[in-house]
Amino acid sequence: MKTLKHMFDRNLAWATAIKEKDPEYFSVLAAQQSPEYLWIGCSDSRVPANQIIDLQPGEVFVHRNIANVVVHTDLNCLSVIHFGVEVLKVKHIIVCGHYGCGGVIAAMEDKDHGLIDNWLRHIRDVGRFNASKLEGLTEQEKLNTLCELNVKEQVTNVCNTPVVQKAWSEGQKLSIHGWIYDINNGLLKDLVTYDS
Repeated sequence: MKTLKHMFDRNLAWATAIKEKDPEYFSVLAAQQSPEYLWIGCSDSRVPANQIIDLQPGEVFVHRNIANVVVHTDLNCLSVIHFGVEVLKVKHIIVCGHYGCGGVIAAMEDKDHGLIDNWLRHIRDVGRFNASKLEGLTEQEKLNTLCELNVKEQVTNVCNTPVVQKAWSEGQKLSIHGWIYDINNGLLKDLVTYDS
């Protein structure tokens, strides 16, 4: 059985370097988790939440799935939103998609992808609901536009969750943001924001 020893070696080197810079780093980190931000992002390995917004561990509560989808049947995502809003009292929920998203690309294709087609259906619906906005665009423009439209749709879905609706009705300060990340230049773009 392979144990991925090189990963444990890298972990040891990383933890040692952190402790050399700040001997109290891990004891302070272990004693607190009070992030102001909940990040709902894509599982894509090129879009690491903490890194692209330059925040430390403990500062962002993160949920990731293929194409940053938020649907009322996904108890995992809804549980993360519930914990973030009701327990951690986050002030911001960020839905962050990215250009060149493999999930969005697959949703645009007219072929069978197996089990994941059930998940891609949500993105295909976004394309269907916004067909007029995608008409006449090149394939690259369609992809970029659908990536953006998908983020906006997921932001709407977050806003409509009972957890967020309850928080807003009780006066909790909570903003929902839709961002998109450009892997080609490392920059974020703000697409939409809703406040309590």
